[in-house]
Amino acid sequence: MVDYHAVNNQGQYSAGGPPTYMEQENDWDRDLLLDPAWEKQQRKTFTAWCNSHLRKAGTQIENIEEDFRDGLKLMLLLEVISGERLPKPERGKMRVHKINNVNKALDFIASKGVKLVSIGAEEIVDGNAKMTLGMIWTIILRFAIQDISVEETSAKEGLLLWCQRKTAPYKNVNVQNFHISWKDGLAFNALIHRHRPELIDYDKLRKDDPVTNLNNAFEVAERYLDIPKMLDAEDIVGTLRPDEKAIMTYVSCFYHAFSGAQKAETAANRICKVLAVNQENEHLMEDYEKLASDLLEWIRRTIPWLENRAPEKTMAEMQQKLEDFRDYRRVHKPPKVQEKCQLEINFNTLQTKLRLSNRPAFMPSEGRMVSDINGAWHKLEGAEKGYEEWLLNEIRRLERLDHLAEKFRQKAAIHEGWTDGKEAMLTQKDYETASLSEIKALLKKHEAFESDLAAHQDRVEQIAAIAQELNELDYYDSPSVNARCQKICEQWDALGSLTQNRRESLERTEKQLESIDELYLEYAKRAAPFNNWMEGAMEDLQDMFIVHNIDEIQGLITAHEQFKSTLPEANKEREAIQAIQAEVQKIANYNGIKLAGNNPYTTITPQSIDKKWEKVQQLVPQRDQALQEELTRQQSNDHLRRQFANQANMIGPWIQNKMEEIGRISIEMNGTLEDQLTHLSQYEQSIIEYKPNIDQLEGDHQLIQEALIFDNKYTAYTMEHLRVGWEQLLTTIARTINEIENQVLTRDAKGISQEQLHEYRTSFNHFDKDHSGLLQSEEFKACLISLGYDVENDKQKRTGIMDSDDFRALLISTGNSLGDAEFARIMGIVDPNNSGAVTFQAFIDFMSRETTDTDTADQVIASFKILAGDKNYITAEELRRELPPDQAEYCIARMAPYSGPDAVAGALDYMSFSTALYGESDL
Repeated sequence: MVDYHAVNNQGQYSAGGPPTYMEQENDWDRDLLLDPAWEKQQRKTFTAWCNSHLRKAGTQIENIEEDFRDGLKLMLLLEVISGERLPKPERGKMRVHKINNVNKALDFIASKGVKLVSIGAEEIVDGNAKMTLGMIWTIILRFAIQDISVEETSAKEGLLLWCQRKTAPYKNVNVQNFHISWKDGLAFNALIHRHRPELIDYDKLRKDDPVTNLNNAFEVAERYLDIPKMLDAEDIVGTLRPDEKAIMTYVSCFYHAFSGAQKAETAANRICKVLAVNQENEHLMEDYEKLASDLLEWIRRTIPWLENRAPEKTMAEMQQKLEDFRDYRRVHKPPKVQEKCQLEINFNTLQTKLRLSNRPAFMPSEGRMVSDINGAWHKLEGAEKGYEEWLLNEIRRLERLDHLAEKFRQKAAIHEGWTDGKEAMLTQKDYETASLSEIKALLKKHEAFESDLAAHQDRVEQIAAIAQELNELDYYDSPSVNARCQKICEQWDALGSLTQNRRESLERTEKQLESIDELYLEYAKRAAPFNNWMEGAMEDLQDMFIVHNIDEIQGLITAHEQFKSTLPEANKEREAIQAIQAEVQKIANYNGIKLAGNNPYTTITPQSIDKKWEKVQQLVPQRDQALQEELTRQQSNDHLRRQFANQANMIGPWIQNKMEEIGRISIEMNGTLEDQLTHLSQYEQSIIEYKPNIDQLEGDHQLIQEALIFDNKYTAYTMEHLRVGWEQLLTTIARTINEIENQVLTRDAKGISQEQLHEYRTSFNHFDKDHSGLLQSEEFKACLISLGYDVENDKQKRTGIMDSDDFRALLISTGNSLGDAEFARIMGIVDPNNSGAVTFQAFIDFMSRETTDTDTADQVIASFKILAGDKNYITAEELRRELPPDQAEYCIARMAPYSGPDAVAGALDYMSFSTALYGESDL
């Protein structure tokens, strides 16, 4: 600091010390100001210099000796260039008011260590040009030149050395002073070209054309550097020796302009760096939000489809639903599994980048957290499992319904065929005109009918039971079934009543009729049950069956074989019945009796018995063939079960082993992180190459479902279990790779050595007793103490690594002395979600964060302040001038208007913007 007060020289130098530059300038030659050329140059230069500062306050001067006479603009000038407030000026028009104002200004100048020689307020008020120019020169020296420092030189010498350094590479330029060396204009152009080469084509300038050179430099400085034109080229060229003070004043403006540009460039670079990181993070956040929104929307649209339990009426429609579900499993779901995995990876990478750049953690919008997505996914899988079970159960139900409906139709048709004409038969009055023998025959015939009726009672009950079961299983055509069943039951009740009425009528006339044909009666009695047996046999041989395994079909085959073994005995009975009819015919022929017609006691003729017997004989081999075909199908199904089981019993343990190996790899420390990453990537590729085995198993599973196989005793694995295991395996290896990649990012960003990482991993694994990859809160606390972390006056202290004995001693002596408040603070950092567990990534982030220096909000605010010219606000024009276009527009769009007391139109608040970049914690 140069001292301008002689009384203060003792603080700068000892007695007899060297005089300062200011002391040399204090005795400036006043007579020189009388030189009209120099006075003209000083007047123009000093006026332009004053206006370059006064325009910041929205004013200017026209005449330097007149406009400073009242002291108001002089005080304003000093406030602008010093940034300090002067005493309140007096607003009166009297001479005393003006003198007082000028004295306030002179006192302020003196307070800055400037010695004013022979300059009084009266001379300024009187408009003394020499004194006014001298005062302005003193102000310029103090506020524009004194603080210039270059390589341990200051003020005039420092400014001269700066000019020499900057112009040294340029031809025809040799700066030795502040008058003759600048006369040809090349030095001014060289200074501009050195800092802004795009503004001047220096090689086209000629030393013998000083006016052109000077005008070019002055115009470029005024247009592009915001340095007002302070001299005229003709005045400099037309003067033998240009005014030194005017040249120094003009050159000092170049110094401040270029030194400020260098600071602005540094500040702009810092801001660009911070903004680039922020823009990248915002892009990642937007990508996460979009991907999360799309995935949640897909889940939202899919779950109602999976939860739809509207049953179909036919098996074909339900089979189509099952096929649609298979397409969902094979085509639509796998890409969404990959999207979910990629979403978690992107989220972890983003959080790591935010931590490394000292930014607040990313909090997705409500409902789009990773936990929300996992919850929605879990709900989707629950709906998917329930939908598949419902489909299979519904198919079984429809299959049984179809079987029961067909069985109902067959039995109903047989019964309706049997009852056809029975009411008419029971209501006829043939006994009224019949003979005694005919009555006897009618009575016996009626007894045979009652026997047949009783035999049909079981069939009617079966029809009613089947109809009831169809109703309970919600058969779609239940109304028609119920109507038909109701009709059969009502008809059956009517037949019972009619049968009872006819018996009573026949028994009333039986006393009058005694003749009866025993042979007809015996035929009828034996033919009726045999006929009923044949009808039952035909019904059983045509009965549909449904089985699910080999044991069930073997049981049907055994029962059929037993039935076939009874056929010889049945044939003997048939022959015996036919023999009775033959005996009747023989007796009639023998006695010359003309038979009246068919057997009066039964409608069963020998021809009908033979026809039904032939039908039974035809149905037996057909039943054999159907049973054998079903046996072949069940054997094929058993083969499919074994084929699936062999693959599943191999793939299930393989997936389990891979999951355990990934768990071991994630906690072992073999080689560098890059080695581990390479190993895991190769391991992932080997898992992906195993995918054809899963696809083959999916194909086997589809064959099983198409064959309607619902159980498998050869394996405990289901396709759902293996599918979930495979998806978990892919997700686990991807997450493990992502964790290692994040550790690489943390290591590179924080400068952590391989030895430190090894130390952190060793401590982490030691306390991870269950090898889960997580430390519970108490395990994490013990791990911190083992690493030597303790609390003293709420400040973290690292005491070094301990051996086991030291660690036990520390636990005993401190009682786990990591304070509750301090530990709660640390847990808030490493476990922001309050899960109660700490991941290894969060652990190494915490261990490395306090040894790494990162950009802060204060540093960014300081950088913006430099760009703003030390103002508390910045304008859009300044941002566009100092920053790249995209980042300037980024700031303008996000900065709030500035509302401070010194606000101007278009002012922007860069302080709130900088604080927001780093979150509330930096405040």
